[in-house]
Amino acid sequence: MSLLKVENVVAGYGEAMILNGVNLELEAGEIGVIVGPNGAGKSTTLKAIFGLLRVSSGRVMFDGQEITNRPTDSLSALRMAFVPQEHNVFKTLSVHENLEMGAYVRRDDVSGLLDRVYDIFPPLKDKRRQPAGELSGGQRQMVAVGRALMIDPKLILLDEPTAGLSPRYMSEIFDRILVVNASGVTVAMVEQNAKQALGIAHKGFVLAGGRNRFTDTGAALLADPDVAKSFLGG
Repeated sequence: MSLLKVENVVAGYGEAMILNGVNLELEAGEIGVIVGPNGAGKSTTLKAIFGLLRVSSGRVMFDGQEITNRPTDSLSALRMAFVPQEHNVFKTLSVHENLEMGAYVRRDDVSGLLDRVYDIFPPLKDKRRQPAGELSGGQRQMVAVGRALMIDPKLILLDEPTAGLSPRYMSEIFDRILVVNASGVTVAMVEQNAKQALGIAHKGFVLAGGRNRFTDTGAALLADPDVAKSFLGG
């Protein structure tokens, strides 16, 4: 049984439909990457999955139940987490306080989860008392992902996790995503750095005009000359 299944989803803003029948399916333990040109509906797909945008038709299934248009807080309780591209940390709070905020829905001891996050993102441990707003862009992104991990998610949705980062931090974030996935978390990720993202993906979904243009393994999409010519810069 699939952990996440998006079936013929149509969604948009007002009367403007951005998604025109998007399909996506991930098994537990996979990394799925959504790529495509600007305006293709990549980030809109994540927002529709997480209930931040109303689905007009189609459905979203998660862990065996339909979650179409469910409130986002109920999805957190089902162990789905979302990391937006921007405004994803509390800048005046310390790194440690940011992580603790991620566990607001939990009523149990989260010390083990904190240790896990610091193990996945070692640079954060030395900066745990520093305000998140004083960190580099790459370190802030680590805080944002780390905070999402504090609900012990089955699935984490990442919207452009390497946007605006230096090549060094871009590579490090991709490496950390692999570690997150190896810890048992399924990942659905939108990325503009398509080649690097498809390089770590079990499955890739190329969107254009709010529809699936190509769907295959990450390796197969990287090797496809039509994908390379149209979406990967040759």
